[in-house]
Parts: sequence; structure tokens; C-alpha cells
Amino acid sequence: MVHLRAHEPAADFWHHTATSAAIRIPGRSSRTSAVVRLDNQYVRTHCWGMPRPSHKEKLLSDGLRVVHQRGFGASSVRDIVQAAGVPQGSFTNHFASKEAFGLEILERYHEMTSANVHATLRNDAIPPLRRLRAWMEGQLEYLRKDDMRRGCLYGNLSAEASEESEAIRTRVASVFAENQASVAYCLEAAIDAGELAPNTEVQELAGFIVSSLQGAILVAKAQRSPVAVERFERVLFQHLLPQAGGASKRRGAERSRHANR
Repeated sequence: MVHLRAHEPAADFWHHTATSAAIRIPGRSSRTSAVVRLDNQYVRTHCWGMPRPSHKEKLLSDGLRVVHQRGFGASSVRDIVQAAGVPQGSFTNHFASKEAFGLEILERYHEMTSANVHATLRNDAIPPLRRLRAWMEGQLEYLRKDDMRRGCLYGNLSAEASEESEAIRTRVASVFAENQASVAYCLEAAIDAGELAPNTEVQELAGFIVSSLQGAILVAKAQRSPVAVERFERVLFQHLLPQAGGASKRRGAERSRHANR
């Protein structure tokens, strides 16, 4: 029988315990002692083989913030691990390369933006054009949090990482395609609800909205002002969306002008 003393380090105890032994809990008689059977396999599996705490979550959350603030190229691995407060070796333990890390923070950002898409563009409980406006205003609200300094991570990565990483370029392009499909879904619903004219070119308009919004966000980032995005939203809803019945109203107004001459 082996007694485990309170002052004896656990590692020394496991080192000196024989291949098969029993532990008696001090303070109890031999009849009532709790006896635990140990063997080398148990020690190797449950003691020496216990995994270290993972720092991956901190690297992703803090690394996303660093990359979004400074840019992918300007953010070194040292910057990322310092922001996360973890050893530099933790980065290589979890990511095969900086490109692999970039793809994972891209997915983390995608989770956030997808939540906005599903709450707005694909939310059938809200009138379609109201969904479209809510989607754009949700992005603008997020961008305002740091005075437009960060911009959109998709646009940032497409500008600075597309030539460096084909994998990142491809993933960003696929996200833009997803967003265009969601905008098109919302526009189709607007036609069905009578909010847009039946002859609206849905795919063309959806592509225009996604690409123009990205351009407006980039200008807003450079100007440190939301004006470019606000202007795009205003012009889109007031002048570019083909409202149902708009053509007949314009023809009626033209006839009235001619009749009054």
C-alpha cells in the first residue's frame, strides 16, 4: 500500500508509484480506506497525456480584431500572439500557416455577417424592401463603431490578400456571391409583394447593390465618414429601385404636364 502525503508533489508521486499499486487515503483505517488501483497505462493515459489548454479561441478572436484594424499584411504572427496574450508557439500549434489563420478568421467574420443576412434579407417575416434597408443599416451601424476605420473585412482582404493567397481570394469571392444571392432573394420577394416592378432585372440589380455597397464602404473608410454609404442607400431607395407602378405614374405625370401647356 502507498500513502499519498499532502506535501508530496503529484508528479513525484506518479513517478515513484510502482507498476501496480494501491493508494490508501490517510486518516482512514485499513478497513475503510479508499483503494484505487493504478497501472502504468492509466498514468500515461489520464495523467501524463492530459491535453494542455487550447489557445485557439483567443488567437481567433483577438487575431480577427488585430487583422481588421491593421490589415492582413501588416499584422505579424507576433502581433497576433501578443494581442491574444499567448506564447508564440501556440500559433503554429493551431495553424499550419498565416494563410490558414486568415481563412479561419474569415470564417469567424462570415458567421457574424451571415447572422445579419438571415435576420434581414432572408427573413420572410419582414416586408422585402424593409429587409434590404435593414441589412444595409446593420452594416453601417457596425462600421460606425470605430468611426469607419476598419471597413469591411471582405473588401479589405480582397484588396490586399487576393494576390498573395488564392484560397483567401476564392473564399472572399464566394462570400460576395452568397450576398448577391441573398439580395436577389429579397428582390424577388419584393416583386412578389408588389413592392418592385415585375420587369426588374433581379440578378443585375443584386450584383450592382453588393458591388456598389462595397465601393461605398471603401470610400467611407478612406474618408473616416459614413457619408458615402448613406448616400448610396439614399440614392438606391429614392431613385434606382424600380418601384411597382412607377412607370405608369411617370407617364401620367407627363400627360398632365402636356395637358396644362
